Amino acid sequence: METPVEVKPTRVASGFLDDLSETCKMGTPNGRAMCKSDDEVPFDSEINFHLSESILVDVRGSHSGESQTARHETLAGIIYKSIRVVVFSNKLNLLMPFGPLAILVQKLTGHLGWVFGLSLLGIVPLAERLGYATEQLAFYTGDTVGGLLNATFGNATELIISIYALKSGMTRVVQLSLLGSILSNMLLVLGCAFLCGGIVNHKKEQVFNKAAASVNSGLLLMAVMGILFPAVLHYTHTEVRVGKSELSLSRLSSCIMLVAYVAYLFFQLKSQRSLYVSVNEDESQNGNNSNDDESPDISKWETLIWLSVMTAWISILSEYLVGAMEGASMAWEIPVAFISVILLPLVGNAAEHASAIMFAMKDKLDISLGVAIGSSTQISMFVIPFCVVIGWIIGQPMDLNFQLFETAALFLTVIVVAFMLQEGTANYFKGLMLILCYLIVAASFYVHVDSSQ
Repeated sequence: METPVEVKPTRVASGFLDDLSETCKMGTPNGRAMCKSDDEVPFDSEINFHLSESILVDVRGSHSGESQTARHETLAGIIYKSIRVVVFSNKLNLLMPFGPLAILVQKLTGHLGWVFGLSLLGIVPLAERLGYATEQLAFYTGDTVGGLLNATFGNATELIISIYALKSGMTRVVQLSLLGSILSNMLLVLGCAFLCGGIVNHKKEQVFNKAAASVNSGLLLMAVMGILFPAVLHYTHTEVRVGKSELSLSRLSSCIMLVAYVAYLFFQLKSQRSLYVSVNEDESQNGNNSNDDESPDISKWETLIWLSVMTAWISILSEYLVGAMEGASMAWEIPVAFISVILLPLVGNAAEHASAIMFAMKDKLDISLGVAIGSSTQISMFVIPFCVVIGWIIGQPMDLNFQLFETAALFLTVIVVAFMLQEGTANYFKGLMLILCYLIVAASFYVHVDSSQ
């Protein structure tokens, strides 16, 4: 008596039977199966019957189950997962309610000190989540484009605040806040990245692409040149037309700097891409990459949607922040220059802080440099000239004369950082020195009285 044989409806079993029948056919010249016998015919028929019946049931069941699961995942699961990952995965997001609270205080009491402080706290997690979303987008674009995107969206906060301040006629606040962003990125953000990365990876020396860092240093020196000459022209009283030559030179220099930045993007992304291949990309090509198991938490479309939402919410809070700045300066008895150069960039650079430190701790120093130095380059070569052009369009006399004290601080910062980057290596001591330099700059602006006020 034959025992019944159970065969699972797998693709492997079906393929095996096809191969077996083909082999049997090829066994004789006339195509008859060599292995065919009377006992095997019912066995083969039984297998084919069970297979067809099981596969039919399986396909019907799986299709209906998959469609229901996919429908459920599309409607609710993806949205819930995305909100849980982006909003509830970071303890810093506990500060998010301060944003709506700032709007509520403005409507009910009008106390500008509280409005400014609450807006400042409310923007911090938004700027950090903006950096997180850009970091997720970097998984789909690569290190070079990812660093550029991170710097771009990391500077979205500064750009939005600057445009609102420019519309309000606060050109000096725009100058000081953008200058503070450059100083903060080059000294504090890069210093924290070098310090934390050096401590975590203390057993080896961290290296980065020296050629890419040299190009960024050259662009920063060019930006210093564009900012320095209007200030020198003003303080040496050598203008052809007093009060007009300085503004005309600033607008011309801004247009030239914008052209240089566009050329830099083409050079970085198209013409000389091999120059910007990071050390980690080289290691991954050689099979030595240890971070292959990393994957994005959210999809590309989710990332783009979150970037739009965060940018829109930051723009709303920035309007309240700028409007309460002078009132907060009087209420707290803190100079506007200190608020603009130190406090605002600390909030605006929260994304750069988080991203640069995290990548440095993962020994991805090229991305950290792309975030910190790339962000400074973008502010000096794009955001500042762009604000000058926007002021030109809307009738605000925004120029590149950042005053003598501020220009000297920028020039010395660029020189110090250029010396730190010339070897192509990083360690915790270099990071500590950059942080201490930033403390000197912060103390200097705390006791500095803005001459334009």
